[in-house]
Amino acid sequence: MPLPICTLRSFAVCVAAMVVSPIFAQSDKCGSADIPCQIDSGTYHVLEPEAAPKGIVVHLHGGGGTGKGMLGSGLARSALARGYIVVAPDGFHPNARFTRNWSVKAKGTTFERDDVAFLKEVLGDVQTRLNADGLPVLLAGFSRGASMVWDVACVAPEFADGYAPVAGAFWDDMPSECAAPVNLFHTHGWNDRTVPLEGRSLRGGTVVQGDVWESLKILRATNGCRARQPESSSFDGELWLRHWTDCDAGRIDLMLHKGGHGAPKGWAGAMLDWFEGALG
Repeated sequence: MPLPICTLRSFAVCVAAMVVSPIFAQSDKCGSADIPCQIDSGTYHVLEPEAAPKGIVVHLHGGGGTGKGMLGSGLARSALARGYIVVAPDGFHPNARFTRNWSVKAKGTTFERDDVAFLKEVLGDVQTRLNADGLPVLLAGFSRGASMVWDVACVAPEFADGYAPVAGAFWDDMPSECAAPVNLFHTHGWNDRTVPLEGRSLRGGTVVQGDVWESLKILRATNGCRARQPESSSFDGELWLRHWTDCDAGRIDLMLHKGGHGAPKGWAGAMLDWFEGALG
């Protein structure tokens, strides 16, 4: 049986059906669903755990989504329960083909905002506003947001301590190399037709989604992984995992599931376990 997932078509419905538990406090001044925090380059939402936070999870929505929508995601709930600050920025490009989008690097596309710079400004504002400087940071994202996670990991690896993209990778033209090693946990559906593992061409071939396998190859080279094949593989029910842990720096983990364009059941908990393990 396929794993239960929030598909691209039903993602907004799935998110809307989730309710953030009242035991969690929101930022007093801004950041709630109705009152985003405003910085010069855009807006973001933020939720805080009641206890002193142990880290920051930044979660990027997919194409057409919103930061507000991500406040009720399974990752937001799991991260809050574990004591993390949850940050949900808004991808916004009013003059682009798709307004609620991210400036993912791809041949044939341009954007008015540099979202790598925007996300750095968001994180800096959160750290100042919530006195959270020095806490470990995880950057996660879904679909188009996942591709943005790959871009940040490649060009600004110092941004986070771990990266967790779901159903999105580099776009063509693929980078030849990345700036520095990172810890990355990539998740993808075997039956994903929106962002296939091998990528696909859009707009008559003028824009091309990149190949996940090629994306992983680029990162293995950056991390100095000693072998093309993973050091080990494992299974967790219907989840298939591959682990590159023999790298000079950082580690790479791949989670595959039988579903389509979405995250499998239990992904948030498994990924947070991975993040906390990677931190040592």
